[in-house]
Amino acid sequence: MPLRLEIKRKLAQRSERVKSVDLHPTEPWILASLYSGTVGIWNYQSQTMVKSFEVTELPVRSAKFIARKQWVVAGADDMFIRVYNYNTMDKVKVFEAHTDYIRCVAVHPTLPYVLSSSDDMLIKLWDWDKGWLCTQIFEGHSHYVMQVTFNPKDTNTFASASLDRTIKIWNLGSPDPNFTLDAHLKGVNCVDYFTGGDKPYLITGSDDHTAKVWDYQTKSCVQTLEGHTHNVSAVCFHPELPIILTGSEDGTVRIWHATTYRLENTLNYGLERVWAIGHMRGSRRIVIGYDEGTIMVKIGREEPVASMDNSGKIIWAKHNEIQTVNIKSVGADYEVNDGERLPLAVKELGTCDLYPQSLKHNPNGRFVVVCGDGEYIIYTALAWRNRSFGSALEFVWSSDGEYAVRESTSKIKIFSKSFQERKSIRPTFTADRIYGGTVLAMCSNDFICFYDWAECRLIRRIDVNVKNLYWADSGDLVAIASDTSFYILKYNRDVVSAHLDSGSPVDEQGVEDAFELLYEINERVRTGLWVGDCFIYNNSSWRLNYCVGGEVTTMFHLDRPMYLLGYMANQSRVFLIDKEFNVMGYTLLLSLIEYKTLVMRGDLERANEILPSIPKEHHNSVARFLESRGSIEEALEVATDPDYRFELAIQLGKLDVAKEIATGAHSESKWKQLGELAMSTGMLEMAEDCLKNAMDLSGLLLLYSSLGDAEGISKLACLATEHGKNNVAFLCLFMLGKLEECLQLLVDSNRIPEAALMARSYLPSKVSEIVAIWRKDLNKVNPKAAESLADPEEYPNLFEDWQVALAVESKVAETRGTYPPAEEYVKYTDRSHVNLVEGFRNMQIYEDTPLENGGFDHEVEEEDGEEEALDEGQEEGQEEALDEGQEEAVVVDADSTDGTVLVNGNDEEWGTNNEGNPSA
Repeated sequence: MPLRLEIKRKLAQRSERVKSVDLHPTEPWILASLYSGTVGIWNYQSQTMVKSFEVTELPVRSAKFIARKQWVVAGADDMFIRVYNYNTMDKVKVFEAHTDYIRCVAVHPTLPYVLSSSDDMLIKLWDWDKGWLCTQIFEGHSHYVMQVTFNPKDTNTFASASLDRTIKIWNLGSPDPNFTLDAHLKGVNCVDYFTGGDKPYLITGSDDHTAKVWDYQTKSCVQTLEGHTHNVSAVCFHPELPIILTGSEDGTVRIWHATTYRLENTLNYGLERVWAIGHMRGSRRIVIGYDEGTIMVKIGREEPVASMDNSGKIIWAKHNEIQTVNIKSVGADYEVNDGERLPLAVKELGTCDLYPQSLKHNPNGRFVVVCGDGEYIIYTALAWRNRSFGSALEFVWSSDGEYAVRESTSKIKIFSKSFQERKSIRPTFTADRIYGGTVLAMCSNDFICFYDWAECRLIRRIDVNVKNLYWADSGDLVAIASDTSFYILKYNRDVVSAHLDSGSPVDEQGVEDAFELLYEINERVRTGLWVGDCFIYNNSSWRLNYCVGGEVTTMFHLDRPMYLLGYMANQSRVFLIDKEFNVMGYTLLLSLIEYKTLVMRGDLERANEILPSIPKEHHNSVARFLESRGSIEEALEVATDPDYRFELAIQLGKLDVAKEIATGAHSESKWKQLGELAMSTGMLEMAEDCLKNAMDLSGLLLLYSSLGDAEGISKLACLATEHGKNNVAFLCLFMLGKLEECLQLLVDSNRIPEAALMARSYLPSKVSEIVAIWRKDLNKVNPKAAESLADPEEYPNLFEDWQVALAVESKVAETRGTYPPAEEYVKYTDRSHVNLVEGFRNMQIYEDTPLENGGFDHEVEEEDGEEEALDEGQEEGQEEALDEGQEEAVVVDADSTDGTVLVNGNDEEWGTNNEGNPSA
């Protein structure tokens, strides 16, 4: 089958001519040496250059990382080798290595050796542990030596390619070549060893426009790759995929199948001639160096070729080698955390004659099919014996062990459990993919058709672009994944059977009621599987989710790409594998899935029978699921988290339950929230209790003042004073008519100017006392201003209606301690506009109906303006905050020298009046 090569460009960077490229084994770095004499390191993740070395003014034809030393080694046309520390940018070593251009440097994978080849026809070995001493010279080529490379399977040997048309194989320690390969018609530019399997192969590229694959044991040419139209300048065997890459001066990179040698793809990025191809074991990234820059591509799928059966046995393919592990081998005494790599013992199961692109157990786990290279082979899972084989681009199992193969886009074959061909089908459309399971599915680009396995009769056509298909074990549910979303459908097998058995004709759309769309979820599925009626999948953000009844729950956030293998009910764990073949498990309780499934079906009675089997730590998850379904009362019964239970109780209006939770939580915020809700619903006793626990003094003030609860306000005044909440304390005392205590609170809060103004308005008999305190305090700041303060006992003529004010105070004091109930508020509403001084002035006698306490909230007009009302909640004239540390309302500028002081930001005269008396 053609290789499914996804080729994605990861970096495109223009530059001067690139002569060599290399990949760092651990950092996201590309090393590129340029014809201009510069060596640069690019970060392919951030797409930026992170290091740059100005090596020489002549071309640098080869540069390599020596990662274990944090070095870069470079060979140039000035015949010098230079070594740099890529962290510090320091030169480690510079020495003249050859007598002509240096074409290539190669680093030994383990020993402190570097090979260099040159136009002087020599190859030299350098030992950096010996101060870069040349320990050996290899002579034998009769022209430029273009490239040298170590054999990764035998690092004591290396190969060299030369323009003398030969490839020579050498041993370290021997000055003469072991043997010579000679078949190219022109000079050889490049050479690379095969790393994928056991084959003793190497590949070479030549100026004769061909690349040749050699068996270096039989010393014969295995295959000649023809197709380039110019010199082949770079070749490599991909270290992870069964492909060969060849780059040419014709500007293209060709991708060949490493087994069949079929041309799979051709890359042309329009950057002129190709000079170098870089690769690295363990990576699917390929770097290509051109005349005009560098390109990095990622080839192939990351998803590992692996399959797990129902017993926990996993089989995977690494290249052509087949290995197996068993999850049951991890003992019960070994505690495995979610997301932790399982310590599995890997066993070699065998090899495969073809390169596996897919591998899948049959439903009972007895057989495993491997598909690739246009063929399939069915093996026994235990002994890895070949049971059947054939041609196939794709292979799928049915739910009962039959199977189907897609030989081409127009031919499908169905086989019995005994591996005998049972039916051959030629669909009326182009079959690009097939899927197995309960029924056989064939896909075109924009629709999918379902057929029964027995007669291959059309069941239903659905117009959707399908990327994958997942059947539940029951055969009643199927998930269809597209590019951007997935659909959960119910398969009505009884309806289909009845329709097909009746002999009724079926049109091109199939049986109308065969499938019922249950849910559509706007998420992309990477891999998925069913556990009962629960669909588990990982999405494009690498979150591990499960979907029950259309409700999606995130189980875990995966820290790297992982792929679903299967689920083991006896361990209540779902297992995933990453691209390095590490297996991880994540807990997913089957009882939890069953419970949610029953809730979705409306069978709450059976769901409640399962609930006790779900561990307590998962009850909050259950509760949130119930809440999402609108079952808030049931969620409150199940939830264990106090905060969450409090939220649910508030939603339900179960304030007694919320109060019980708040009592245990000792949370002020909970008490405050509950108090506000209790007040709004008329549960005033509970509101009072909650507000006290929350220390919400403002809330208590609102409550007590609304109720006309003088005793409560009195207690609140003491509590507020104790906690330094002077605003609340002042308002409480003011409403109680305790004006003396209000004055004292202002004085104690160092708000003496406000105390004086209040005394002038409400307690004129206290003005002299407060003025004396004010003078004493102001004297510390501005003695002149202090002397200018007028005392009504000394200058009564400055205070208009002073005697009237004293009479008002005396008369009102008689009723100040009585508190009408709140229900009589309407009797006093008109008093808000009464001016007591004006009233007393106009009255002939002062014996009249005693003023009630409400008079203390009324405006009193004085010579220095109206005192603003201090009632709680009035829109205008709010009392300025009196809490500790706030700025005083009256500020005196002590630096004034012109006979004025600044009071509340305004200049006022504090000198003498025309009569020589101080001004008020």
